[in-house]
Amino acid sequence: MYKANVLIIDDEPDLVELLKYNLAKEGYKVEFAFNGFDGLRASEVFKPDLLILDIMLPDINGYEVCKRIKRTENFSTVPVIFLSAKQEEVDKVLGFESGAEDYITKPFSVAELLARVRTILRRVPPASNEENSKTGKISDGFGFKNITINVLKHSVMVKNIEIKLSPIEFKLLIFLMTYSGDVFSREKLLDNVWGSDSFVEPRTVDVHIRRLRSNIEIDESIKFIETIRGVGYKFIDEKI
Repeated sequence: MYKANVLIIDDEPDLVELLKYNLAKEGYKVEFAFNGFDGLRASEVFKPDLLILDIMLPDINGYEVCKRIKRTENFSTVPVIFLSAKQEEVDKVLGFESGAEDYITKPFSVAELLARVRTILRRVPPASNEENSKTGKISDGFGFKNITINVLKHSVMVKNIEIKLSPIEFKLLIFLMTYSGDVFSREKLLDNVWGSDSFVEPRTVDVHIRRLRSNIEIDESIKFIETIRGVGYKFIDEKI
């Protein structure tokens, strides 16, 4: 029994072989592709639980591959880790804005990459979190005036329009809705949403908040997330 299906899309055969060997040794089922279009086709057949993706591919770039994956109904929630030699902050921001959950720069540590894979794959919605189950803060579904969410079905509705979110955006939204009105700093959000053992930089929170806002605040009359300058973010809406 495999732990999960991992798809690698990278045009460096030696690197792909290194990743494939180490991931397989950890108990993952691994498939690979050397360009973006083959990777998209492979995702349809292989149905990955996680994608490791290079940016500089020979046909379409990794940003575009990620966007297309996230636009596909069956794979919109598949987490993506970018693995790239592009190290500038703007490259990382573009990666997160295209829908990635993590970004690792080359050269990299195999041990660190495996740790990040484990961290992402063990993330679960707060509904199954033991503490939340005891407090009863989250059930299978709850909502506010303009937004409703069903945790078990991984669905979000804004004014009766279904919204597609990545796994980390979904978890971030659930956490903010659960503690509606409370203000959380970047560091607190990292600890509670990404986990205290995550490798994500605090500024990454801003990128995901921006993406979450663009997805759920579908017109000018709706505002769900407020920025408290110098402090953090809070969820605002009327409970029903």
